[in-house]
Amino acid sequence: MAYEIERKFLVIGEFKHLATCSTYIVQGYLYSSPEKSVRIRIKGDKGYVTIKSSIQNTDITRNEWEYEIPASEANEMLRICEPGAIEKTRYIVNHGNLVIEIDEFYGANEGLLLAEIELPNESQQFDIPSFLGEEVTGDPRYYNSELSKHPFNSWKK
Repeated sequence: MAYEIERKFLVIGEFKHLATCSTYIVQGYLYSSPEKSVRIRIKGDKGYVTIKSSIQNTDITRNEWEYEIPASEANEMLRICEPGAIEKTRYIVNHGNLVIEIDEFYGANEGLLLAEIELPNESQQFDIPSFLGEEVTGDPRYYNSELSKHPFNSWKK
């Protein structure tokens, strides 16, 4: 079984000068709910299909299987995905022995900056860098699959 253990935070400060690289991503969902999703992604020049599902009694760990597929096939699959494709640039920031992935969203999610920190285990302790704000781990509104249906800019502020 493959797992993804991550915590999510809103980004409130400058981080781009710390990034070691960035990649443009487009993704859509063949199926999505807060409990499970099947995602198609084009990241750079590569395509991926990813299946995720929640695990009972945890907001931090999810089942995740990801497979590389030809980008041409990913492009074809994006055409049959649910409405609401996600477009973003992902920045990679190294923080100690951890990697922080920061997504800058476009389109209907413009203005949202969301950081994900993948952890080796749920109890991993780490210093939270100053550019991170409120933790939103477990808040389904911040799942990309939910942002595709209920974009950030449609939320009541």
